[in-house]
Amino acid sequence: AQKVILPVLLLEWGYARDPRFQDAVKNIFNPYFDKAIWFQNSSMYHFSMFHASHHIVPVPATKEEIEAEASSVQTVAARICPLNIVLDRVVLTSTGVLLGGWQVISGTDPITIRARLKNVLPHAPEKQLYDAAILHTTFARLLGPPRASSTELKTSDELQFFHELVNRLNSQIRGFKAVVSELWYVEEHDVLALALNGKMNIHKFKLGCSRD
Repeated sequence: AQKVILPVLLLEWGYARDPRFQDAVKNIFNPYFDKAIWFQNSSMYHFSMFHASHHIVPVPATKEEIEAEASSVQTVAARICPLNIVLDRVVLTSTGVLLGGWQVISGTDPITIRARLKNVLPHAPEKQLYDAAILHTTFARLLGPPRASSTELKTSDELQFFHELVNRLNSQIRGFKAVVSELWYVEEHDVLALALNGKMNIHKFKLGCSRD
């Protein structure tokens, strides 16, 4: 079918992949949630840096406008220095999202990067969806309660059970180091394409660290 859509435009970061992330999450959470958990595709782990358009305030854009935005993002990428980062901690939100929070050891500050992106994308929604200083990655989302037969639930309350799972995960992957060397401009043609392996078009730009 032919449809007219508003592409959701995101700026994403690619960073070093390591199977320990998804393996650790799956090994710890799968026994208790089975099919009631969704795992982010590990090849698409990313930081959402800036939205040129999002579901709350969609911004229509023509093919020419999208190409111009991608070119503008490329100029920003050329001035960004690669980031050395470390996984500070994993947290589970009240809505069931398992997030990894990262600290920047060296490289361009995220606040500076987002400010530069805002300058070159003047038509983007004024209200962005994330705090300007935060770098976080979604590892998984819980879709339902743990299985009632879980032994841990028989001996402790549910809140403590979740704390123990998160602590176990932190003990395995906290402190992992990675290098961010690319900035991606992503056109999502399907809702949540990055999360659900939907249709999308990705423009990848190397971080150039240029001072010009």
